[in-house]
Amino acid sequence: MRLRFSNANGFRIALTLALVAPTALPAATLCTAGTGPTLPNPILFVAQFPIAGDFATIGSTFANHFPQVSRAGRGGDLYVRYPDGTLCNLTREAGYGSAAVFQGANAIAVRDPSVYWDGTRALFSMVIGAPTERYQVTSQRWQLYEVTGLGQGQPAAIAKVPNQPASYNNLTPLYVPGGRIVFTSDRPRDGSLHLYPQHDEYESTPTNTGLWSLDPATGELALLDHAPSGDFTPILDSFGRVIFTRWDHLQRDQQADADAEGAGYGTFNYADESAGAARLASREEVFPEPRGDSPPNVNGHRFNHFFPWQVNPDGTDAETLNHVGRHELHEYFAQSFDDDPSLDEFIDDVSGRANANEIENLFQIEEDPAALGTYFGVEAPEFGTHASGQIVRLPGDPALPADQMAVTYVTHPATATIVADGATPPAAHSGHYRDPLPLSNGALVASHAFETRYAANEGTRNAPSPRYHFRLRRLAFDAGLGYWEAGVALTPGLVRSIQYWDPDELVSYDGPLWELSPVEVRARPQPPARTSSLPAPEAQVFAEQGVDVEAFRDDLRDRGLALIVSRDVTTRDAADRQQPFNLAVAGGAQTTGDGGTVYGVAYLQLFQGDQIRGIGGTASPDPGRRVLAQFLHDDADNPPAPSGPPGSVALGVDGSLAALVPARRAMTWQLTDAAGAPVVRERYWLTFQPGEIRVCASCHGLNSVDQAGQPHPVNAPAALRTLLAFWKSRPLFADGFESGGVSAWTTAVGD
Repeated sequence: MRLRFSNANGFRIALTLALVAPTALPAATLCTAGTGPTLPNPILFVAQFPIAGDFATIGSTFANHFPQVSRAGRGGDLYVRYPDGTLCNLTREAGYGSAAVFQGANAIAVRDPSVYWDGTRALFSMVIGAPTERYQVTSQRWQLYEVTGLGQGQPAAIAKVPNQPASYNNLTPLYVPGGRIVFTSDRPRDGSLHLYPQHDEYESTPTNTGLWSLDPATGELALLDHAPSGDFTPILDSFGRVIFTRWDHLQRDQQADADAEGAGYGTFNYADESAGAARLASREEVFPEPRGDSPPNVNGHRFNHFFPWQVNPDGTDAETLNHVGRHELHEYFAQSFDDDPSLDEFIDDVSGRANANEIENLFQIEEDPAALGTYFGVEAPEFGTHASGQIVRLPGDPALPADQMAVTYVTHPATATIVADGATPPAAHSGHYRDPLPLSNGALVASHAFETRYAANEGTRNAPSPRYHFRLRRLAFDAGLGYWEAGVALTPGLVRSIQYWDPDELVSYDGPLWELSPVEVRARPQPPARTSSLPAPEAQVFAEQGVDVEAFRDDLRDRGLALIVSRDVTTRDAADRQQPFNLAVAGGAQTTGDGGTVYGVAYLQLFQGDQIRGIGGTASPDPGRRVLAQFLHDDADNPPAPSGPPGSVALGVDGSLAALVPARRAMTWQLTDAAGAPVVRERYWLTFQPGEIRVCASCHGLNSVDQAGQPHPVNAPAALRTLLAFWKSRPLFADGFESGGVSAWTTAVGD
């Protein structure tokens, strides 16, 4: 049997299916009569077996990618709800899943639907299979599928997306212009099996490795964002940006700190990332500053939140949404040095910022189709609620500076909190919400549970009774309260009797399934194909140096490198008074925000994310490794800085920097003084693409003005001149100009 699917960008893929391919069933037998409110368009959503626990399970904030039945129970399906309330089971209609109580070889779980912009098809993830007998250990993976036939009365068909990584868990897929698919996966950064799984930076729990891009026609695969702790639920917004939640946790390993006190996690370092690397009797870390006891005058550094991020579909221009940061969204954090009176603790109530409503995390982001550039999401605690909490709204039009982004609380702030067992919930606490879906007519739908307490199993392992029961509901505005609350349900409830081996115990459940991940099935304009461009000051330097930009990019692509440029690192955003902001380059640029201590800066010290932290002890370590920041050691071929600290480049006299860095690997950095002592530390990991030229006017990008009240610097960066002159002085780059040969070199340097 052969099926075909195609997209509007022109590729067509033939899929050869085995003789045991699913048998489609008549649609009429899998649809039920309409109930509930009339909606403007169909809603695609997931029915999921309710897992009671909330650590590394399918509903958790992180490590939610595990396919095992104990973490992602079987028996759910992909559903569509039509405007009149009619419900149809699409996976069963297409021949997937099992109607039987016992869930065995044909059992499925599904998740994460995403609709193509013409509204005729959708991507989703599905895992197939479960143990058929006690103690049987099976191996399944979440894989990507496409469903067609979403219109009412149309036959549903499902085909597996070809050429995806077959041995790994692939999740949260979405279409992007050009025929590619962007998704998250736990595939190792470079495909090395000995690095699987990547452990997160917090609990050393397996996590996904970030955002990936696949061409289904050819199998060409690219890592867009190398996330040491994981990326989650990407969407493509109307401006062509991939918007997603990223877990940002760039701090030292808390389990290694605990081991130093005798905890017994067995943390250690490998000598390098290779399969045969020596296991060292060392837990040394070099960046950032310690979490607790720090050098004199340095405050301990802790960093842990889930933030909104954006990236172009080709992986360029990755940054937090509109460069929003802790200064715009958080309530409090400490200054980096405790002996400089110019540096303050950040306290939102006295900061004078535009945003009066702090949030710590933002999950399950969705753009409002009735107000493009506005985004709904969920402020939820890290544990205990299956990533549910308070619905909030955040403006994020690309033209809006981050310091003007003000959060609106949609549901009452009490819904972000967890009520202790035995305590009385506040009257305004209407339960916990997740997966907010703003509709095209201005209505709001969400997955909601009336539960206010911590997630728990009030039954047994064999007969679970989870506290949380998520139902899709249309929200209603309570004028007296001033907030939105759960209203009428969209379905009569999806109740099933299910049994499966998990694998050593038989789990039996009779009750409602969770209703999750709703998406509106509607046609919308195709978002633009968004790419990066070279700003005028940097283009001027390339022209002055006689270097052809595209030939230079080609050389970087061939060598797996990117170029980062900043015009003046002495300028910093006016809101940031938690790290030094009176900065000067000897004999050159200086920018100050007050009359306090002036810090000299001379170098940018680069760190690359190496997967070298092991756990479980050197004798018999657990599989996989965690990412640690290490001095840049990959061969980036930067101008030498012999007096600088390891992995550093010298700053230009105008405060500029330019450096070649490894692509598709998490990178971070810090400004140091002439002796190599840290002055200003980066707080995020960044990933760059081969051939990317990434320009930031300032080191901490300005929102409106810098600490001296000045706008973005527009100088042609001197450090870029130095780097390009060094690049031209090298040999003919036999490995870098294989495709263009001598003619490309001649064009590039004008020689």
